[in-house]
Amino acid sequence: MKTLTLLLLSVWIGFTSCKKSKSSEEENLNDAELSSKVIASGLSHVWEMVYTADDHLWFTERAGKISRINMQTGEKTLLLNIIDVDARGEGGLLGMVHHPQFPAQPYVYIVYNYNRSGTYSEKVVRYTYSNNSLSAEQVLLDQIPANNNHNGSRLAISSDNKLFISTGDAENANAAQNLNSLSGKILRINLDGSIPSDNPFSNNPVWTYGHRNPQGLVFANDKLYASEHGPSKDDEINLIEKGRNYGWPNVNGFCDESGESTFCSTNNVKEPLKSWTPTIAPSGLTYYNHGLIPQWKNSLILAVLKDSKIIRLQLDDAGNAITETEEYFANEYGRKRAVCVAPNGKVYFATSNGSDDKIIEIGRSN
Repeated sequence: MKTLTLLLLSVWIGFTSCKKSKSSEEENLNDAELSSKVIASGLSHVWEMVYTADDHLWFTERAGKISRINMQTGEKTLLLNIIDVDARGEGGLLGMVHHPQFPAQPYVYIVYNYNRSGTYSEKVVRYTYSNNSLSAEQVLLDQIPANNNHNGSRLAISSDNKLFISTGDAENANAAQNLNSLSGKILRINLDGSIPSDNPFSNNPVWTYGHRNPQGLVFANDKLYASEHGPSKDDEINLIEKGRNYGWPNVNGFCDESGESTFCSTNNVKEPLKSWTPTIAPSGLTYYNHGLIPQWKNSLILAVLKDSKIIRLQLDDAGNAITETEEYFANEYGRKRAVCVAPNGKVYFATSNGSDDKIIEIGRSN
């Protein structure tokens, strides 16, 4: 009996020890508490999703469509097809964000690529929403360099009503370090398109620089986070700080390779909170702090393309570090491009598989 008791005790200790030390590569023990279901399908290259206070889920498709789903009835409505959009490679209609007081302030901010007199370019515009349609395009920022790849581009609005725009290097790596270029940056403008007087560089929309291809952008407790594609290594999650240099193309990930330390120390480089090698192709990013899924509270939620998963990134109390990661829905539904959170705590992600993209709802199964 004593031997059996010791054996059972050792098994129990081993199980609890394994649970506590579970790596991000192991199956999450809480997955059984989650449910998922498809709420929309037959879509094409969904890029962005926004859940609005009036209980609608808005989304963009890269060829130029902006639509929304009534979450009470399931009805999908096409609001606008932007004929000016030029979808090439990864370019086209990209990020979207709504005015913080939407729908009382009926403004929708969009970023898209277009042909500007023979030059492939990107611009940030504002539309006005009324009666199930968008109209009155107002250009806020134009002549952002674009390319078939590395265009960014997400939008986020801060609590003091500043619009932040992530831009890729448009496959011109050196432009990321050039403060006179809008490529490879996080930009900051007022909601009317003017440049804030407290930007770090006078009369310049640049907020941070040295970015390669940041495809995720989100505020959490007044801190700004970005996800960024590396080259063949060092995809990143960054905490965005005013005026900082994020290293590209001189630095990949942390300042830990030959020559990087000197560049970092002399160029005000901010190291990432986390990097991945091999790369995972991180895209959409949101923040979760709802009680519906308690194990996700105070976490960044990341949509991943190459590894086809959702990754939860637990933040510390100050929001200055990632303390653990967990992976969900690996190889289910395919590549994942965008992610957002509803007021009721449900999470939505969009696939990026091509002509039959889907929008998936994540909730609790119990």
